[in-house]
Amino acid sequence: MKQIINPWIGNTAGYNCFGCNPNNPSGMHMHFYWDGQDVVSVWKASPDHVSWIDTLHGGVQATLLDEICGWVVFYVLQTSGVTAKMEMRYRKAVNTTWPYILLRARLEKQRHTLAVIKGELWSPDGELCAECECTYFVYAGEKAREMGYEPAVLGTEELTMDEVIAHIVEPHNH
Repeated sequence: MKQIINPWIGNTAGYNCFGCNPNNPSGMHMHFYWDGQDVVSVWKASPDHVSWIDTLHGGVQATLLDEICGWVVFYVLQTSGVTAKMEMRYRKAVNTTWPYILLRARLEKQRHTLAVIKGELWSPDGELCAECECTYFVYAGEKAREMGYEPAVLGTEELTMDEVIAHIVEPHNH
């Protein structure tokens, strides 16, 4: 799997995305990878993300899934867009003490300016905890550029899932 390079870091004035800007002090600092089929992200919760004791807030789960689905638009469709509709299904409580959670998203279908993307949130033990179906309104080329879209490309380094997980679980060692 290869990292999807965030094209806005250091290149776009006003870029402060809550989901993916690593310099947003309040943000989620998400990174994204392409495994040949899905956009993938590994993320670690903190005690600031709870709703109930050791339980990840449902709104945080929805934010994580909306963000990864947006990166399907950026990388797979090579454009930008906005969420038009999001349907969530919470299946299992997500524990904030887990070493990480795994997020996956893939394009289900596209018709004209609408793209339907499926997102999933998995436990470290491989249990599906939440899933969504997002419908995005995607912009045509010129409008995407007006909205600040920059092409999303892959890094050159091939990474294993274990390497991606280690980067999140033990970031000081990488």
